[in-house]
Amino acid sequence: MPLEMAYCAGFQQARMAMKILLLGKDGQVGWQLQRSLAPHGDVVACGRDRCDLSDLTQLRSVIREIRPSVIVNAAAYTAVDRAESESDLAWRINAEAPGVLAAEAAALDALLVHYSTDYVFDGTKASPYVETDPTAPLGVYGRSKLAGEEAIRAGGGKSLIFRTSWVFGARGHNFIKTILRLAREKESLSVVTDQIGSPTPAALIATVTGVVLAILTHGRALQSGESRLYHLAASRPVSWYDFARTVVELAQHVPGFDLRLTPEAINPIATCEYPTPARRPANSRLDCAKLESEFGLQMPDWQPYLERMLQLLALKQNGY
Repeated sequence: MPLEMAYCAGFQQARMAMKILLLGKDGQVGWQLQRSLAPHGDVVACGRDRCDLSDLTQLRSVIREIRPSVIVNAAAYTAVDRAESESDLAWRINAEAPGVLAAEAAALDALLVHYSTDYVFDGTKASPYVETDPTAPLGVYGRSKLAGEEAIRAGGGKSLIFRTSWVFGARGHNFIKTILRLAREKESLSVVTDQIGSPTPAALIATVTGVVLAILTHGRALQSGESRLYHLAASRPVSWYDFARTVVELAQHVPGFDLRLTPEAINPIATCEYPTPARRPANSRLDCAKLESEFGLQMPDWQPYLERMLQLLALKQNGY
């Protein structure tokens, strides 16, 4: 079933009485979730100013005050390199806070929806990763996110965990915005070509979350204590190098971008030629067959989302 049809069907089936607590409302995914969750109930959307996940006491207080029937956690510590030097903070937000969310959700018999990452894998597998593959994170960020998954499962409540990869959107910081900035400043650029993954639009993550939530709300609800894990990523994996070339190629044809860099001036390099504090998995491909099969979905290509994002950024850049 096409994603749009599945969403409409799920929307019609969803009950409207739910109270949904959304954490991380100002991030890439959280911003889109405000849209996709709205048809499913009363959404209380919190940013860091009201609910900082590094403050576990405040986190408990907010949940006990709101008493939601669904908690959607789109907040996370995502600075992969900085996590190597801020491990305590990364661990508190990515590992300890999900444990608190799970415990509070279980006490309310609420459903917890949480987002994880391809970085729980070491990237040595030759094919896309499935949910049951062994995990082996390479750095602090990946280890903290895996610990968050484990804390949620240990919490004993109902939970959905979506692992995703290479998230992008018009809001927040991401690879596309970095490439566009560099393309305005530089006439040549080197990008790694031996890391492969699926760029995944924040809008797609939010839409799929809404579809799944609607279906589970109507007749296929999780049982008490049941935790499900799904991979959620767009189709057509690429390298960072190929992704960067596509960004510049498309941006060249969108009025409003004044780029010095051409696609031909982007050079492929190996990861070893671009050292970073944190190691990255070479293979970040996620197999989404389980998600597609259980919910009648088909993960779309990322490029149309990229084209729309570039058009939106151009409009904003020109004052519209």
